[in-house]
Amino acid sequence: MSISVSSIAELSEYGKQQLLSHSDSAQLDSNILLCHVINKDLSYLYTWPEKKLSLNEYEKFIELLNRRIEGEPIAYIVGIKEFWSLPLLVSPATLIPRPDTETLVELVLELFQGQKNFDCLDLGTGTGAIALALASENTSWKVDAVDFNDEAVSLAKLNAERLKIANVNVFQSNWYSNVANEKKYNIIVTNPPYIDEHDQHLAQGDVRFEPKSALVAQEQGLSDIKVIVENAKQHLKPNGSLFIEHGFEQGVLVCDILSGFGYQNAQTVTDLNGQDRISWAVYSNE
Repeated sequence: MSISVSSIAELSEYGKQQLLSHSDSAQLDSNILLCHVINKDLSYLYTWPEKKLSLNEYEKFIELLNRRIEGEPIAYIVGIKEFWSLPLLVSPATLIPRPDTETLVELVLELFQGQKNFDCLDLGTGTGAIALALASENTSWKVDAVDFNDEAVSLAKLNAERLKIANVNVFQSNWYSNVANEKKYNIIVTNPPYIDEHDQHLAQGDVRFEPKSALVAQEQGLSDIKVIVENAKQHLKPNGSLFIEHGFEQGVLVCDILSGFGYQNAQTVTDLNGQDRISWAVYSNE
């Protein structure tokens, strides 16, 4: 494409056409890349469609467009992803926050609406998405957020600082390894690795670029969930609740694991697409 026809409108359309066979959201992807290159929001594209990009901006757009054509996720290209209306910095060291995970946040907020001074633990926090969403909605809650990956810990801390969410404490821990033995929580939440290592979806779409350590678990994707469930018992307050995100075919299996370790009222909630996504239960500690 020639620089002589590089208005916003023309590049937006060109990007869409190039991405049609590579993305389900070709027009949006093209516009997000344009916004990133010119450092403007989407409304600017519609207000000034005739504005031409500089040569540097044009070349940068083509470079980013080619990365997207190769399948690299938009969130990694632009370095940011919105979750629960929070603009979160992302990196290849973490999973990209997904709308399905907002189901977990919605469920916790619905069940504990009005509760003050809760202690919450987010295991495998990644970008900090779940922890920051819950903490932003409940400023009296104290939320600990842990991840085994030092890069993820640094990123979650940075997101908390940028968003000025002060009631989140982020630290490195391999599940509960660095959580004090005496520390007890009203709620433990987690989006752990739950994909089987032989799952064909690992070779498709965005997950090709995401860290396998945050995606894959042994025992048909259930090994980390079993560790989390078994060891949560010593960190839950009486009648504390454990919430686990999992694969759409794992609801019954996860509920069986919860019940097998003595949790009560295990149940599964569906996501925005009607797929089993979150299972949770209560542990009485009696």
